[in-house]
Amino acid sequence: MLQMGEEVMYFSAFFLLMMFGTRSATLASILTAFLYVFMGLFRFPPVPPDQTSRVLRPRGPSGGVPVVAHRGACHDAPENTLAAIREASRNGATGVELDLSFTADGVPVLMHDETVDRTTNGSGPISKLQFVQLRRLDAAARHRLKVKFVGERVPTLQEAVEECIRHQLTIFFNVKDPGDKAAAVLHAMYNKFPALYNSSIVSSFEPKVIYKMRQTDPSVLTALTHQPWRLSRFSDGTPRTLSTWGQLWTGVLDFLLDWAHHHILWKLCGVSAIMVQKDFISLDYVQYWAERGVEVVGWTVNTAVEKDYYQNLLKIGYITDSLLEDCDPHY
Repeated sequence: MLQMGEEVMYFSAFFLLMMFGTRSATLASILTAFLYVFMGLFRFPPVPPDQTSRVLRPRGPSGGVPVVAHRGACHDAPENTLAAIREASRNGATGVELDLSFTADGVPVLMHDETVDRTTNGSGPISKLQFVQLRRLDAAARHRLKVKFVGERVPTLQEAVEECIRHQLTIFFNVKDPGDKAAAVLHAMYNKFPALYNSSIVSSFEPKVIYKMRQTDPSVLTALTHQPWRLSRFSDGTPRTLSTWGQLWTGVLDFLLDWAHHHILWKLCGVSAIMVQKDFISLDYVQYWAERGVEVVGWTVNTAVEKDYYQNLLKIGYITDSLLEDCDPHY
């Protein structure tokens, strides 16, 4: 856990940053004191370590590290479907990562994108489709193995949870906005299926979503998802803007967000894990978080060489698009 001296160093760094921004020692002191009091009053303690271990360190195949199927291993089966969950279990995954979304009539379902265009034979925003309309779509229509999985439907959240429990898979719920609705729905799901407290974790890129989840149910295991330079670059590394000033500004924001994740946000939310893009993880990075009682999970690990690195050197869990073969990442 954090040592007092290290915590003082972080608040000192915040004070210097405020000094640079405000050019006023008085105002910088007030802002630093406010942050200290805020953290003391409103941060959530992490869940007990034994609960964290049950969720994030389940016994993997042959005693290996946990292997989580990204969207149900979207290379091997249509993503975010019951078929993907079953295939992931059959192919040796210890868990699945699933994306929570909502239809126009408020039904919680599995869908990664804001629209259904990429994964189904339909079109339009999922937030504009009634559940009965969504249910008619073929969720395998655009998959490379669509003939094998023809007619697969977009499942509800409850259907997916029941399937995962049936196959004894750990669930990584990936949540975007809206945080309030998602927290309420997941809280109800945890109440209905208490086994989820020891077999699932809620993750998000948005700290406010995680904070709301802990506020709604402090017993739920949570994780912050982090990709350095996410504000300035797309997932494939290309700049989000061609403007020099735009790149500079978003780069500064990325630096501040990265600092906040590593020194403030994780502690404020009381997360048990941080899920990080695979290229930014090293032994030193794993050790950094281990000293703070936080697990590291890498994503998206898709080649045999990368998997060997995670299993035998880093010895941490990872998320993958395929349990069967090397493949390109699915963003």
